Amino acid sequence: MLKKSGKRILRSPVTMIGIAVLTAHMAIAALAPWLTPYGSSELAGMPFEPPSREFWLGTDILGRDYLTRLLMGGRITISVALCGVFIAIVAGAFFGLAAAWHGGMIDEVIMRLVDTKVAIPSILLVGVLIPGFGQSVPVLILVIALVYVSGVIRTVRALALTIAPQGFVTAAVLRGESNLSIMCREFLPNVLDLLCVEFAIRMSSAILLVSSLSFLGLGISPPTPDWGLMVSEGVGYIHTDPWLVIYPSIALSTLVVALNLTTEGVANALGLDAARGMTKG
Repeated sequence: MLKKSGKRILRSPVTMIGIAVLTAHMAIAALAPWLTPYGSSELAGMPFEPPSREFWLGTDILGRDYLTRLLMGGRITISVALCGVFIAIVAGAFFGLAAAWHGGMIDEVIMRLVDTKVAIPSILLVGVLIPGFGQSVPVLILVIALVYVSGVIRTVRALALTIAPQGFVTAAVLRGESNLSIMCREFLPNVLDLLCVEFAIRMSSAILLVSSLSFLGLGISPPTPDWGLMVSEGVGYIHTDPWLVIYPSIALSTLVVALNLTTEGVANALGLDAARGMTKG
């Protein structure tokens, strides 16, 4: 199965391009602190210096090296989105499996909570939690997890309901295995492929969410760099210094497109429908 899926991925030029661009983004984010001699908040030159040998992408409104801030901004944006989505996937998998396996009252309570959350617009959730708990990275991660966990619960539950009647699950029950053991040993391995695709789908959306919140002043706080914040700071100078907006916009768009191309290619190779319509919620 994995061998066939790998061959399908390798035969798709679009998927391979997505993987290559995504790998480059991740490598740059991981190595960002060692790729530039400047600190992200260091006043390295004069404000608004154009691209040069010393400052490859110029400097920003305060004289900070823009390449450094671009690299570190990507590292922070990806890290925040990664942590939030990871929490959403872990929590969503647990509650989704619990709802499908236990059924009855547990299923009813979990799904009613999910329906309630889905009924609340994400922008309202953000508007309440961030001002209420303070503008910080932990709060931002929590908001991302809450925004995406309901969709993961629904997706995992739907798949788990098709697994529950299978013979190997019945055999585990007859062996006297505990509910937790059945969920971990019988259900989890059969939903891992879907969870991986779900993770990639949510990551793409979460990166846009982090950048959008920072652009609106509700995400990463200055002077910490973030792509959305960098665009927001540069909008007022777009006619005289357009690179302040162009560079972070290109970085953000290429990362999101690469994630989408990779996710769709992997989902198709695995025969999953997650890339086609399971992203709601």
